[in-house]
Amino acid sequence: MTASLKQLPIQILLIMASCRHISSKTVGPTTPPLVPINPLQMDTRSVVLKGENKAERVELQNPVNLSLECIWTGNQKKQLNITGYWRKDGVEIQDSRVTVNLENQQYKLKQTFSIVNQESLGNYTCVFGNEAELEFILSAPQVGEKRDKPVVSYVGDFVVLTCKMEETKPKPNTWNWYKNNGTHKEEISEATEPHRYLISNDNWKTKLKVKNVSEADSGLYYCGAVYNISTSMSSVELKVITIMEPLKPFLSILVEVVILVAAILIYERSHAKKKETEANGPNSDPKNTQSQGEDNAAEENASVRQRKA
Repeated sequence: MTASLKQLPIQILLIMASCRHISSKTVGPTTPPLVPINPLQMDTRSVVLKGENKAERVELQNPVNLSLECIWTGNQKKQLNITGYWRKDGVEIQDSRVTVNLENQQYKLKQTFSIVNQESLGNYTCVFGNEAELEFILSAPQVGEKRDKPVVSYVGDFVVLTCKMEETKPKPNTWNWYKNNGTHKEEISEATEPHRYLISNDNWKTKLKVKNVSEADSGLYYCGAVYNISTSMSSVELKVITIMEPLKPFLSILVEVVILVAAILIYERSHAKKKETEANGPNSDPKNTQSQGEDNAAEENASVRQRKA
């Protein structure tokens, strides 16, 4: 009994040591290594401004550090220096004002911007005092073909809407289709509604087939060319009509013609009666007139017979 009591502290120490050994092996999940972020590529766009105003479109496919340089040849004043600054979508960029000196008979204003997403795109303008400004319009590659008139289809039929880009532009990653539901653009999913929609993408071209259309399908549809920097949109209007819709103008003209012919006939009949009344006199009796005509005809016939005899 005494020996066992002496060994009890040793057993307790062994148990504690084993617990500490187990807990050291059962720590939480290992933190994954940090994925290195690739730095943005550098791109430079330099434009010479000769005059007071100019706009330059810049289409970007990927996020980029974009260096915009404005070179203004100046005007007749040729001031030694001028205040230059930048605007983004009409709003002056904070801390962008600098003094631009006249060098080699021209002024240079340069700034680098990180263009990483849709919000970064827009209109960037370099301004030289109150004398001149140059606007850079940054966007994803634009869908070139746009329809001014709606695509017309009939109830119960199918319709194919098409969008395409110039093949000289970067090829989109993919295409998406949307429908304007009145408040926002709702993406069309071929997978969830295969009986209604069929989407066909072919590099720079996309088609949306809408099956068994109804008047509720009328409205604006948007095709989106998806790039890493943003999605470029274009719209197509669809107008769904019934088979009677094209006949409405013809029916309207037909009704007008019928009414006009009826009015002419009524007028001619009324005018003929009036002329007949005037010819017979105001107090003549139609029956007496008819009988007198018959008597005169009988007398003429009798005289003719006598002459023949």
